[in-house]
Amino acid sequence: MKISINRLKDYLPFDQSPEEIADLLTASGLEVEGISTYESIKGGLKGVVIGEVIHCEPHPNADKLSLTRVDIGERLLPIVCGAPNVAKGQKVPVAIVGATLYPTEGEPFAIKKAKIRGEVSEGMICAEDELGLGSSHEGILVLDTDLPNGTPLGSLIESSETAVLEIGLTPNRADAASHLGVARDLKALLRKELVLPDVSDFAVDREGPTFAVSVADTTDCPRYAGLTIRGVKVVPSPQWLQNYLRAIDLEPINVIVDVTNFILHDLGQPLHAFDADVITGNEIQVKRLPKGTKFTTLEGKERILTGEELMICDSKGGLCMAGVLGGKDSGVTDDTQTIFLESACFGADVIRKGAQHHGIKTDASFRFERGTDPNMPVFALKRAAMLIRELAGGEISSAIVDHYPAPATYLPVPVAYRHVDRLIGEVIDRKEIKTILESLDIRVEEETSEGFLARVPPYRVDVTREADVIEEILRIYGFDAIPLKDNYQSEYLAEHPEKDGNKLQYRISETLAGMGYSEIITNSLSSAAYSSEANFLDVEKDVVILNKLSEELGVLRQSLLYTGLEVLAHNINRRQKDLKVFEFGSVYSKIEKGYVEGKRLSLFLTGNSIRENWMHASEPAGFPELYAVVEALLAKLNIPLPDVQLVERAPYTYGLTLRVNQQELGDIGLLETAVTRQAGVKQEVYFAELDWDRLVKLAKKQERYREISKFPEVRRDLSLVIDQQVSFEELRQLAIKAGGKLLKRINVFDVYTGDKVAPNQKAYALSFYLQDDQQTLTDKLIDKTMHKLMTAFEKNAGALIRK
Repeated sequence: MKISINRLKDYLPFDQSPEEIADLLTASGLEVEGISTYESIKGGLKGVVIGEVIHCEPHPNADKLSLTRVDIGERLLPIVCGAPNVAKGQKVPVAIVGATLYPTEGEPFAIKKAKIRGEVSEGMICAEDELGLGSSHEGILVLDTDLPNGTPLGSLIESSETAVLEIGLTPNRADAASHLGVARDLKALLRKELVLPDVSDFAVDREGPTFAVSVADTTDCPRYAGLTIRGVKVVPSPQWLQNYLRAIDLEPINVIVDVTNFILHDLGQPLHAFDADVITGNEIQVKRLPKGTKFTTLEGKERILTGEELMICDSKGGLCMAGVLGGKDSGVTDDTQTIFLESACFGADVIRKGAQHHGIKTDASFRFERGTDPNMPVFALKRAAMLIRELAGGEISSAIVDHYPAPATYLPVPVAYRHVDRLIGEVIDRKEIKTILESLDIRVEEETSEGFLARVPPYRVDVTREADVIEEILRIYGFDAIPLKDNYQSEYLAEHPEKDGNKLQYRISETLAGMGYSEIITNSLSSAAYSSEANFLDVEKDVVILNKLSEELGVLRQSLLYTGLEVLAHNINRRQKDLKVFEFGSVYSKIEKGYVEGKRLSLFLTGNSIRENWMHASEPAGFPELYAVVEALLAKLNIPLPDVQLVERAPYTYGLTLRVNQQELGDIGLLETAVTRQAGVKQEVYFAELDWDRLVKLAKKQERYREISKFPEVRRDLSLVIDQQVSFEELRQLAIKAGGKLLKRINVFDVYTGDKVAPNQKAYALSFYLQDDQQTLTDKLIDKTMHKLMTAFEKNAGALIRK
């Protein structure tokens, strides 16, 4: 299930990042399996500005090209253009050097400074399809605007961007199968109020004929509501609605269908729109049809009914398989002018049986099978009717017909405080319990010192017992907020394999010792001068010792950096300049509501990695050596290789931030001279600080060893010339994607920068190792794989392949 962050903010304004929201939801039971970004215009038109063609003349060396000079505000750009319609005085979209374009068809490409038939070109005047705005490639896009030259094109052409959460919804949480449902949980977690859509202006525009409703079985259909809208125009939806649907992986169809899909994913209430002009008689009947009845569903497939399906019928026969899929003959078409809009609540069992028998899975059946809110149909109907009236025109021409003979009530569940304390394992303040439950719309009544009566809203179909109410308290209070004790019994926790952080630490210590690193243990107390003089530590977060022994030991450290540097300084001052050390230690910081403590792993590398001897000259330590150590540690913990991002901040001269599954592991890089001199170290120091607590959580069981493949490994080499800013990590990711399962590993065996390549370029010599575990590789398959790799490097990294 996909949830748009932008839409969540409409329900519940918040400042937290998508990652923070994902962590909150996951901790409360709505597991976020991934976060992606939706852009209505791929790339968001970044690097594309409004320009004005100041000069245009034919290219002296090409009949179909033109030489132009384009004013982009800050300067004039020489651009070679091949469009037949380019002319002086035009306002045009200009992609400047460094921009990446995402065309309607084909792969993205970067704009570079180039020479075209001997003439310099520093940008590109774009056509509609080159910007991903349409399919036209007849010529450049000419803009009608008075905006100043150099204005980003995004100011003229609106694009939408939102983070999208992928939630792995468990079967019991039908209430959360919508943006409103997720917002309800966030309401409790963030202690904020929901902002619901306003339907107070709903009104019948002009009373006209409508349909009566009869329900044969109120158990299978406890509620059925509907209304009629006349004079609608079935047109494409506005851009905001199309963007909403595409962000959650739905393709827009037309304004009527799109509104029903919007309501389903927004409020969790499935709707169905019938072409009212094809309904015979003046009554909608909710009933079963005889076994063997033929019914053609919306996709044009004829189905034979079992007699158990619940059907929506008119006087002539079936119109729709209730809660599952509409009928072909009653659906909305481009010619539809009057619709009957249905909003109902169906029994989970009858919908599940019908959907499974016919092999139909729809968004509507998914929700009805798990249980929907019987009190939502009329609210959703009003919301949808108002949207259709606004977006498709027409008039609401009937009052709402609402067949609801037995309104659902709140379910009473007695709860004893002693059971709450026993199952949770900790006594939670009674006021906090009441606040949590009421934030979840669970009423607390008849409260005494012994317990209370919880009244659960009908939409929470999964909360029916005392234990369910207690689970609701715990998941919002926070599972992590309950400390695990040594004397828990099986009554509280089921047996489960345990990850022992101490054993993992011992294993990593052995690994580092085997790589020549020495372990250090330093004092958690440090000097306040470090944080006050450093521009990367926050003095306000210092945990100050009340009974400090000295100013040098007056605060608890925020980082392992300075205490480790003090150890380096002590050794370097005694002529021990080649050092490899590591430390497991705690760091501390002050927050608004108290203090936090975390465990870190630090690595220090300085001096020579190889000392001078009769076989080798000395070799200074470098960044790649320390990064290789970090990679080895992650492999030891069975954690995948991290995503990296350049660090351009203190305390590093240069470095990388490491992330796995969008969780930050720490930083690694060369320390600034000003930082090392604070501790008295006057030589280069490479430093890494990793979040050990997070590493322990991410660590997985060691993989089992597998038999070595019986089929030979093949090596192929490539020499690439690429821009200086293209990193090996980018090339590695491209290779993994293009090489598929055959590519076992990739290696850099030479890097060259010098007079044989351009100043802004470098040459990489890469080796690729290919192997198939099932058969011996053929030359044809090897060549095909290498061709994919070369194509990927040329298109996505701008590489020149030396052949």
